[in-house]
Order: sequence, then structure tokens, then C-alpha cells
Amino acid sequence: MDLGSARTRAWTAGHGAVLDVPTVTHPDRNTGPGPALAPGPGDAPGAGPARRGGRPVHRGAVVDEAGCAHVLRGLLAHRLPRTARPLVVLTTPALASPAHRAAARSAVEVLRPRNVLTVPAARAVAVAARADLSRPLLVVDIGAHLTEVVLLDDGAVADARRVGLGTGDLGVAAPEDIVDAVTRMMTATIRQDGASLMPGALARGVLLAGGGALRPEITYRLAARLHAPLDVVPAPHTAAVRGAARLLEAARLHPSTRGHDAPGTRSG
Repeated sequence: MDLGSARTRAWTAGHGAVLDVPTVTHPDRNTGPGPALAPGPGDAPGAGPARRGGRPVHRGAVVDEAGCAHVLRGLLAHRLPRTARPLVVLTTPALASPAHRAAARSAVEVLRPRNVLTVPAARAVAVAARADLSRPLLVVDIGAHLTEVVLLDDGAVADARRVGLGTGDLGVAAPEDIVDAVTRMMTATIRQDGASLMPGALARGVLLAGGGALRPEITYRLAARLHAPLDVVPAPHTAAVRGAARLLEAARLHPSTRGHDAPGTRSG
């Protein structure tokens, strides 16, 4: 399951396909007036305020647990047997706080899960791409309202950067603003890494996912700016949930399903 600011996506073993709905509690009121959310950490200047009304996830963070539960109930409740106690693998931003993960798990309780495992979205993207996780890997995930640059080492998050900017901000922001933000985050990661993991990761190429990977005005500019190959994941907008589906299949037989994090992840 991928609970995003703009779209909520899920995969179920019985359905065998990606289910996809807007992350909106009241679609008919989505464009109406409502209280604006103050910019949060990492929000890009000029991206414009987000409205709380009808939008239970704001730039990757759950701001309305009941609203998220409403979305999940509408998406999945009728697809699950009444007696089912599903195992759920939920993707979260790499820098998600413990409070965010707890809020997301609380929202999923509407499905009466047997357990809820959280996994960084970047790892799920890498799994969907069938990338070799034994070597350092750089993942760029450009979503609707959040962009992340994540360095994976042995499949776990070694470094991560985020900015509250994405394709949903285009019109207020320009494609070049997203490219600039990604470039700045990559530069900061290189400096922070101290030339330990980044040379190997850059030699492999940057793995690009999210809806932004479908926008030529972003991908062409990004390819021109990066000093590394750019590898777009197939169906990049659904990569996180497809990776979560593969992790779900592995988790069913894994002892760590008694905990709250999927196999191979690090909490924090």
C-alpha cells in the first residue's frame, strides 16, 4: 500500500492489480474553501499553501487519520472477506517520523490487519525495479507534493533528503524548480557521504520513480544536469506499491512480520 498526498494505491493478492484512487475524503469539496496548512519543514518557497479540507495527507505526512481511514475503507473494505485479517506492507517517506508512521498504521487499522509493516518508499521502488540491493543505489522519487533523494546501502536508507515540492505544484512552480531541488539534494548527499558510497551509486546510475518520471519537461532537464546515467523505473508512478507487493509476498513467511518493519529495513 502506498498512501500518497495525491493518490492512494494498493495491491491485493486476490485482485492481482494496482488499485488507485485520489487521496481525498470529499472529492466534491476538494476545490472549495478550506483552512490552509502552514508550510512544513522542507516545503519549497512559492509552492503555495495546501488545504486541509478533503486532503488527509500533506506532503507525505498524515494530517487526518480519520480521513485516511475513510479513503482506505472506500478503496479496500469491500474487496476483503469480512473475516480477513490481512498483512499490510505500507510505504512511507524515507524521512518519515515515528509519529507519521504511527498515524499511518493507525489509519490502516480500519482494515483490521493482522499486522502492518512499514518500508521506506525508496526501498520499495528499488525492489520493483529488481535492482541489486547488495550495492549502493541512489533513488530519486518525484511525487505530486514531495520529492526525495535517497541513498540506499544494502537495501537500507544510508542518507535521505526531501523537499515539499512535486508535480502537483507545477503552474506555481516550474519544472526547473524541481530539477534544481533534486540537484541540490544530490550535491548535499555527495558532500555528506564523504565519497564513501556515492561513487559506486553514481556509476550504477540514478533510479528515477514517481509521477515526475512521466514528465518529459522534468526528465530531460534532469538528465542534462546529472553527471550520471538516469534509469526510469517502468510504470514509475506505481513503482512503490508494486515493490511493496513483492515485499508482502516475502514478508508472509518472514519472522519479522511480528514487528513493525518489513524485512531488510531499518527503523528511525
